[in-house]
Amino acid sequence: MQHLFTLAGEAALAATLLRRPLLAFDFDGTLAPIVARPDDARISQAVSARLKSLAAQLPVAIVTGRAVADVRGRLGFEPRFIVGSHGAEDGQDADDSAARAGALDPVRDLLRARGADLAAAGVGVEDKGLSIALHYRLAREQARARMLILEVLAQPGLSVQVFAGKMVVNVMAPDAPDKADAVHALVARCGAASAIFAGDDVNDEPVFVSAPPDWLTVRIGRDDPASRARFFLDSPAEMAMLLERMLMRLSLIEDFRVKGKI
Repeated sequence: MQHLFTLAGEAALAATLLRRPLLAFDFDGTLAPIVARPDDARISQAVSARLKSLAAQLPVAIVTGRAVADVRGRLGFEPRFIVGSHGAEDGQDADDSAARAGALDPVRDLLRARGADLAAAGVGVEDKGLSIALHYRLAREQARARMLILEVLAQPGLSVQVFAGKMVVNVMAPDAPDKADAVHALVARCGAASAIFAGDDVNDEPVFVSAPPDWLTVRIGRDDPASRARFFLDSPAEMAMLLERMLMRLSLIEDFRVKGKI
């Protein structure tokens, strides 16, 4: 990976924007900084205003681990698409969604049975319907809390997807789509020729891995040298700058179109 604000990154950004792509973003750790309490997460006014301007020109999607209803009120603008629960909640098939939510009932039973142990270890349980997040950021002994979570979920016959994130363990139905499925489906739905996707965590890697060569993928943070994203930004603090550059590029592209130069 190399930083997006380099000659190569700027050239890739300009070339992708020429194709009028879908603009897709993770929320926590990408548009909004990671915070100790998930309920406190918000995006800045600068990011919100720029996303609103971009949404007037290109299809914008938020593809997040949060539930759709949770993230919608944190944005300050209305994107064309919001997909929640790591790709599972897209509002397209109510029957599939109900089945996937029901597939997590055995996990809910386990969590209720071990609720006192989890609470004592500092584990917070967030049931999003189509996914369950077990947070341990606030645990005094984070390694112990994580081991307890994995122990609780290591029950014979439990058929679920389990994957880690930043101080969280996520649980989903075994057949639930991931963020890669979601972003590819959104590109097809809106007829975009390409996509720009930014994310910061393990559950964003499937998008980076599956992205065609003409997509622009950006990881927020350089903490994973094995990431398959093409470029990186150092932190969410650089997001407003990226969005401003997108708006400037789109303005230049429109000027060139008006003048018949492209």
